[in-house]
Amino acid sequence: QVQLVESGGGLVQPGGSLTLSCATSGFTFSNYAMGWFRQGAGKEREFVAAITRGGGTIYVADSVKGRFTISRDNVKNTMYLQMNSLQPEATAAYYCAAARDLGAIRTMRPTYWGQGTQVTVSA
Repeated sequence: QVQLVESGGGLVQPGGSLTLSCATSGFTFSNYAMGWFRQGAGKEREFVAAITRGGGTIYVADSVKGRFTISRDNVKNTMYLQMNSLQPEATAAYYCAAARDLGAIRTMRPTYWGQGTQVTVSA
């Protein structure tokens, strides 16, 4: 069975940091581009970051550029999102996704979705 399981979410104070993980199984991880999306309460889901199959190129949304970094480990079949300088606007459910190509990630039509993990930034 294909599984994408996010972890690492929780409550963090403004200015703090969190690292999210997306552990995968059931498909050939290294053959898929990967990405992160988020959806705040009452808002539409938005693109956060993406990474190519080998991890050589990353794309980060303007809203988080300079503060968030995406990476992957093709031995552990796991993708990560390092989030620094967190502010309340980052409060959202964060979802990982896998696709055969980056275009499907960017247009929000991946092959597989994870179930999401909640990040709450509050004092």
